[in-house]
Amino acid sequence: MVGGQPTIATFARALLGDDLPIAVEAYDGSRHGPAPATTRLVVRTPDALRHVVTAPGELGLARAYVAGDLDVEGDIFEVLSLRDRLPNPKLTPTQWALAARLLAGAGLRRPTVPPEEARVRGRLHSRRRDATAVTHHYDVSNAFYRLVLGPSMTYSCALFPDERSTLEEAQEAKTDLVCRKLGLRPGLRLLDVGCGWGSLVLHAARDYGVSAVGVTLSGEQAELARRRVAAAGLGDRVEIRVQDYREVADGPFDAISSVGMFEHVGRARAAAYFVHLHGLLAPGGRLLNQAIARPPAKRTRVPSRSFVGRYVFPDGEMLEVGDTVSLLQAAGFEARHVESLREHYARTLRAWVASLEASWDAAVAEVGVARARVWRLYMAGCALGFEAGRTSVHQVLAVRPTTTGESHLPARPDWEVRTTPASAPEVVPAPARR
Repeated sequence: MVGGQPTIATFARALLGDDLPIAVEAYDGSRHGPAPATTRLVVRTPDALRHVVTAPGELGLARAYVAGDLDVEGDIFEVLSLRDRLPNPKLTPTQWALAARLLAGAGLRRPTVPPEEARVRGRLHSRRRDATAVTHHYDVSNAFYRLVLGPSMTYSCALFPDERSTLEEAQEAKTDLVCRKLGLRPGLRLLDVGCGWGSLVLHAARDYGVSAVGVTLSGEQAELARRRVAAAGLGDRVEIRVQDYREVADGPFDAISSVGMFEHVGRARAAAYFVHLHGLLAPGGRLLNQAIARPPAKRTRVPSRSFVGRYVFPDGEMLEVGDTVSLLQAAGFEARHVESLREHYARTLRAWVASLEASWDAAVAEVGVARARVWRLYMAGCALGFEAGRTSVHQVLAVRPTTTGESHLPARPDWEVRTTPASAPEVVPAPARR
């Protein structure tokens, strides 16, 4: 309080409590938190408070940050560690009273919502709405994604072989593990659902000799993927399509990968998704589904009033891995192996945040400061979620057995031992499919 009047620091104390690991500094000159502090949450304008009042909890704070009314100077992970102190979904009477007094002179109007917030219309998970949601997230800028993801252009959880592994090495290790789990070898045909910028199909064709089809709903992804295929001289073995997975009808394929795609399908369509993939896969073929998962008893759909639901993954849904396995089995697959990569995704996300912050000026020049802020906030928050176990990610390997029950899998998993094409053991042809 200053002269009996509340300050922003007073409101921050009421909102976040005492013993903060960071400092809160405001346009009115007030301050809350330790001194000195290496990380500061800076309240730059009254609109920051208006965002919090009109959308209490993470959404209001996120809107204020994206709009530039609220800023983070220092370690964003330290700021986001305060998430459990936030009021959700509404302010207490004391917090409301403080906010009303603070805004009495400036006016308690609703601030403008940042234009980066998604606007999706139509029936949930209809083809048109899914295309809009994918475009919102992926058609940002290929150059921006390269700054964040690095040369691999792989936008999914990496696999770090050891503590010294770089992001690039970890992404290559994950991609190769997918190929080994699928049992790829020359002459097989692979379908990659949600192929992104083509990293997996390129690796599979180049290092394992398969022919591959990659499908995506993002025109920008497809354009760059096709350029990468042409540059690698693999145009005769790799086809990239802008196509909804429901429109793929030219099976059979010997193997199907779905890496980071299942989250866009939706719980209501998950069963039909696996039934469709089952129909595209040849008997004896393998499916690998890698997807983010929620713990049991949690809602599957990303809340529409959450930051992620409004700015990052509109209509995204994450199933519990047990539900995913059950849906696979109900569709006719046999689940054979489940592996959690939760800690690897936390490390992947921290690496992406570091890449973004290291290339901040270039990223802002490419997509604007608001969009760059969305990604910084989103990736840092997700990293903390994986570290705390609020979310996880699993690879589920399944097969479509033959009519006589054959899986064509080895007696024990053989994919942990990596071999290069030059040193790969001779492949014994599988029995004829039935």
